[in-house]
Parts: sequence; C-alpha cells; structure tokens
Amino acid sequence: MDWGRAKSVLIIAFLLLNVLLGYQLWSDIQERLNANIDLTELKPETLAAMQQKNIELTEGIPTETPQLRDLTYLLLPPQEKLQVKLETPVDSKVIFSRDELDKALGSVIQDLDQYAFDPSANRSNGVFVLYRMVDSRPLFDVSLELYYNSNQKIVAYSQDQIELVPSEQAKKQTVLPASKAVSSLIESYLPEGSVVKEIRLGYHGQPFDSETQVAAPSWRVMLEDGKVFYVQAISGDVVTDDETQNESNNPT
Repeated sequence: MDWGRAKSVLIIAFLLLNVLLGYQLWSDIQERLNANIDLTELKPETLAAMQQKNIELTEGIPTETPQLRDLTYLLLPPQEKLQVKLETPVDSKVIFSRDELDKALGSVIQDLDQYAFDPSANRSNGVFVLYRMVDSRPLFDVSLELYYNSNQKIVAYSQDQIELVPSEQAKKQTVLPASKAVSSLIESYLPEGSVVKEIRLGYHGQPFDSETQVAAPSWRVMLEDGKVFYVQAISGDVVTDDETQNESNNPT
C-alpha cells in the first residue's frame, strides 16, 4: 500500500469534512438569526412576495404606533449649507460618545446638543451625519455633517439650522404600523434581492422653495445598497431619496 498517498487522501478528506462542518455551522447561525426576526405582522401576500423576490430583513420590524403631528419649521440663514473649517481638528472617535462630542465641539457648533449621530445615514466616506432631533425623533431633512480626513480627524462641518413654528392646526394622528409601510414597499417598490437594513420613524417632507418647510411623520426604510425609501406614516405615500433630491434641485 502507498502510505504516502493514503495519508494525503486522509488529509484532504479531513479538510473537506471541516469545510462541510463549518458551512453547516454558518447555516445554523443564519437560520437562528432569521428566526429571531418577527415577521408575524406581515400579511401572507407580503411573505410570499418576500420569498419570490428574495427580499431580506436584517432587523425586526418596529411595533410602535405613536400619535404624531406634522412639523412646520423655518430654515435659518444661510439657507445654503456652507462648509466651515475647524480651527483645531478633533479626533473622530468623539462621534461615538455624546459627552465627548459635546465637550469637543459643543462650544464651536451652535445647537450641537439638538443633533444626534445616525450611523446608517453616512452618505460617503469621510462624512458623519447627524440629524436634528424633535421629541427624540430625527428630522431627516435637517442635518449636521462632520467631515473627517485620512488621519481620522474631524476638520470641518456644515449645518442646517431651523426654528420650529408652533402650529395649532396640526393635529396628532396615530401613525401607520411599520409592518404596513414595509408591506407596501416589498409588494410594489423594492427590487429583487433587496436587503432592508433599518426601519426608523422620524419626519420627512418634500422641500419647498421657501423659508417655511413642512415635514410629516414618516418611516425611513434603508437598504444595504444605500437606497432610501420614505413612507408617509399617515397617508402611506411612498417617496425615494432620489425623488426628494430631484425636488430639491428643481423647485416648483
């Protein structure tokens, strides 16, 4: 018997077995992760569409249905977002600690404490995005952007500043469940193979060529590829981030 050849065959067999066991372990983990995502709120038709279009959700669907009203606010000058260079660069790690961020930039950036970091919203490398918060919910159209360089130092910022306008006509209404918002997207809007990475409730509106703006309660649905959908949480209307940008660039 050729013991050298037999030994080689055994080694290869053990390697293949290890690969098979590793794949099985990975599959089991994936199944457990998917099992932890509660899809019971989705209609059978939606689940069928998910399977047919190979659409995945990496997080659970929020169950909150608070009562919210439209927001009216004024854009404060300058209305064109200008990039302001910091006199002293700041270590970018402060973005991950509210206390450190306020300590490092609170005396430099006006109303910094009213903005919150959104890790999912970074539009490109080198930019941290923070949104103006209203009653602990993000106003997706009003942002503060922190620019950092290759040395991981924050070197500049640009900021939308607003003033909220009280509106007695705006009445609170119960928002649509996130499950209904997601169902609409899955069945009619999301392309095949979409991976939904986040569903978040905040405020969003179509931009007007005016100082006065209005934002409605909206579910923001973000995909892994960066595409964003907004579902108006009262009417159920759907708009993409691209459509919002086009409206902003071509006001009527």
